[in-house]
Amino acid sequence: MRLGVRAKDYRFWRRVGDSARECWLHLVGILGLSFVSTPIALLAPLPLKIAVDSVLGHEPVPRWLWLLIPPGASRTTCLVAAAVLLLAIALLGSLQSLASWLLQTYTGEKLVHNLRSQLLWHVQRLSLAFHDRHGTNDTAYRIQYDASAIQNVLIHGLVPIAGSSFAFVAMLYVTARINWRLALVAIALSPVLWLLARKASHKVRTGYDEVRELDSSAMLVLHEALASVRAVKAFGREEHQEELFRRKSRLRMVEQIRLASIQASFHVLMGLTIAVGMAAALLIGARQVLAGAITVGDLLLVMAYMAQLYEPLRNVSSKIPELQGSITSVRRAFSLFDEVPELDESPRGISPKHIQGHFVFRDVCFQYASGPRVLHNLSFEVEAGRRVGIAGPSGSGKTTLVHMLTRFYDPAAGSILLDGVDLRNYKLAELRQQFSIVLQEPMLFSTTVAANIAYARADAGRADVEQAAKLAGAHEFILRLPQGYDTPIGERGASLSGGERQRLAIARAFLKDAPVLILDEPTSAIDVKGEELIMSALDKLMHGRTTFMIAHRLSTLEKCTQVLVLHQGRLTSIASDLQEARRDLLDNPEQSTAASAGPVLVR
Repeated sequence: MRLGVRAKDYRFWRRVGDSARECWLHLVGILGLSFVSTPIALLAPLPLKIAVDSVLGHEPVPRWLWLLIPPGASRTTCLVAAAVLLLAIALLGSLQSLASWLLQTYTGEKLVHNLRSQLLWHVQRLSLAFHDRHGTNDTAYRIQYDASAIQNVLIHGLVPIAGSSFAFVAMLYVTARINWRLALVAIALSPVLWLLARKASHKVRTGYDEVRELDSSAMLVLHEALASVRAVKAFGREEHQEELFRRKSRLRMVEQIRLASIQASFHVLMGLTIAVGMAAALLIGARQVLAGAITVGDLLLVMAYMAQLYEPLRNVSSKIPELQGSITSVRRAFSLFDEVPELDESPRGISPKHIQGHFVFRDVCFQYASGPRVLHNLSFEVEAGRRVGIAGPSGSGKTTLVHMLTRFYDPAAGSILLDGVDLRNYKLAELRQQFSIVLQEPMLFSTTVAANIAYARADAGRADVEQAAKLAGAHEFILRLPQGYDTPIGERGASLSGGERQRLAIARAFLKDAPVLILDEPTSAIDVKGEELIMSALDKLMHGRTTFMIAHRLSTLEKCTQVLVLHQGRLTSIASDLQEARRDLLDNPEQSTAASAGPVLVR
């Protein structure tokens, strides 16, 4: 068990190191600046010693200060020198703090930016099965919030611990040179503080795992309430959603309070331990002053050093438990890297060139992870340029079938050939460039009209965008928008009607100009008049392309030259036209919710 934990910790810290590779010079600079703070801190009590021993008292200036204050200098000279030295030390400390703060801010933001970018790059390449299992909310939380904790681990955790450790050793050395008995007091208390920190960190780490899970759970409720606000209002469920969110947040609050109590108890015990050490140092130092072994100035200097000596110990001891929350968050972010990206891709993948669009399904079966089979032994052929309609009742596997064409999923058994080559032998990214997709709910972005259409082709110019919009029948309504093609359309095209959003999606497909077209219920959410406009645009789009169309209404498949009828994941009919498909559905009424040419529910 311990070996497993150590291996897990090693992999975690190795990943932290890999994430920080681009910033290692900056981290070294931050560490160097933290080391500079130690000699500045050692100099800080000197003006007080000079004032007490050589201005208020009668002690000569120490030999090692003769460069600043010549021997035999008057008390006024010593006082002025002490004041100037105090100002100089304060200035050095301020400059060091400023440089450290700026460098820490830049490095921390760069670390977070790099990790978030790497995570997004990776997550976008994960299979749809991963996104189906985890949803978008938890993944987004890990990228946006958990990943940001890496700067706490490095900038506000490991670097301060290393700097504090150096400061402790340096101050211990200086204290021992002045009075070795007081140095022993500090050494004796160090193991006690270490044991307290170790015990607290173990409890805190376990608690933070629970807190982060509760955070994700509460965020999911919040996201669903806002994303489905129309449904919430329509059913009058505002109070229900609020109570659900309160319940999740309350659990998180209770756990956070429990963690805070653990950390507060640790800080109390740590403060009491340090107070014991300071009291012991004061007793020993005062007795030595009375015995004439050291001066009052020496005692003040040593007590100041003792306070600074315990400060690094306090920092190290407190940082260890505090780090656990950040470590937990970064672990959650790193866990996304453990997910296998996309589907298996042949290292010798073929680049699809001059695709004709000839498909062959050979005994294709499919099932989701740990679930029953969705498709059973599908075998059929689609010649290039054919318009294939896919009909059948809800849950018959129509959407799953077209998802396998673009390799969003791979068959559990059997094979799918495109122009005589198994889809799995093509380079994945280049294969998907051969498809244009128009969905029932158009996927638009909160940017301008032009940018949404141009999303299909990065090198498209304004003339290309406008030509695609004209072919899709969208140009006229776009010109009526406040800023034309430069009009922002809001989140998911909220400022547009359903038909207008669909025509933008069709324009995007025109612009991509791919040889294979997938239409997944493109008119199901559109009224009859809107459907006529959409179908007119789609008729032009389908020309010369192999097309797969899932339809909500059988009438939509009127111009298809091949109709596949699915029922419970099985191919029950391959019709040559819509009329034949209707007869097949009427002969098997259990396959349809209507016994006529009415709508066939397909989801």
